[in-house]
Amino acid sequence: MFLVYSPVYHLVTLGDHVFPMHKYEAVYRELRAGGGFEFLEPEPASWTDLALVHTSEFLRKVRTNTLTAMEIRRLELPWSVRVMEQLRLMTGGTLVAARASLEPSSGGVAGNIGGGFHHAFDDHGVGFCLFNDVALAIRLLQRDGRIQRAAVIDCDAHHGNGTAAFFQHDERVFTFSIHAEHNYPAFKPRGSLDIGLESSAGDREYIERLRGALPAVLASRPEIAFYVAGGDVHRDDQIGGLGLSTAAARERDRLVLRTCAEAGIPVVIVLAGGYPRSLDTLVEIHCATFEEAKRLSAFA
Repeated sequence: MFLVYSPVYHLVTLGDHVFPMHKYEAVYRELRAGGGFEFLEPEPASWTDLALVHTSEFLRKVRTNTLTAMEIRRLELPWSVRVMEQLRLMTGGTLVAARASLEPSSGGVAGNIGGGFHHAFDDHGVGFCLFNDVALAIRLLQRDGRIQRAAVIDCDAHHGNGTAAFFQHDERVFTFSIHAEHNYPAFKPRGSLDIGLESSAGDREYIERLRGALPAVLASRPEIAFYVAGGDVHRDDQIGGLGLSTAAARERDRLVLRTCAEAGIPVVIVLAGGYPRSLDTLVEIHCATFEEAKRLSAFA
C-alpha cells in the first residue's frame, strides 16, 4: 500500500498549540516498523495548481506573507512562512496519494500521513486549515481527465465546512460529513448529506448512522472517494465533542474502507484532526486506519 510522508511535515512545531504536529512522525515510525507500506515523497502543491480552488487574492497574500491580523487569527495557527510551506507540502502529499490510488498496483487505496484540511475555503483559511487539499485533488483529477465524479466521506468530528462550500453546487462531487453538531464550526454549509450527532453519541449510534449513510454515497456513482479519517472522534479528545472508543474508531475505518472496496471505488485517506490528552491514543487511532486499509488492499 502506498503512503505519502516527509519529515518536513513536522519540521516546525507549534509549541503548546492544541494541534500536535509531532503526531506525523510518530505515526510514520509506527507504520514503518510494522511493514507492508511503500512510502512516497510529496512535492509542494504548485501555486498554479492551488489557483484551481483558491482565489488569486488569497494566494497573493499567502505568497507575499501579507495576510491581515484578522486572517491569521481566523486560521488559529502561529503564522510563519515555514508553517505555510509545511502545509503546502502536505497539500501536495494528498495530490500524490490521489494519483497513486488510481494506479493498478495500489490495491485501490493510498494515504497521506497528513492532509485533510477540510475547513479551508476558496478565499481564506480557518480552523488550522490553510489550503483545501481534498478539493484541490478532486479538481486536479477532473482537469487531467482521470475522473469525473468523486465523493468525500468526512468522518472528522468537525463538519467539513470548507469542502462542502467548494462543491455545494457541483452534482459531480458528493460530500458527506458525520460530525458533532453542536461544535465547531458554527457555520456549516450544506453538503450532499450531513449527519450532526449529539455529544452523547457513542459507539453504537455512530456506527449505525454511518452504515445507514454509506449507500447514499455509493448511489452518487463516485469514481474515487476521499476518506477524511479524523482521530478526534475519540471520547478522550480535547475538542472533538464525540464519544467513540478506540475500537469503534477502528470499526468506522473498516466500515468505510470495506464499503468502498466492495464497490470497486479507489480511496484516498487523509488524517485531518486529533487533539488528544494522550498522543499514544491518537497514534493508535491513526495507525489503525492505515492498517485496515493495508489489510483490504492486500486482497484487491
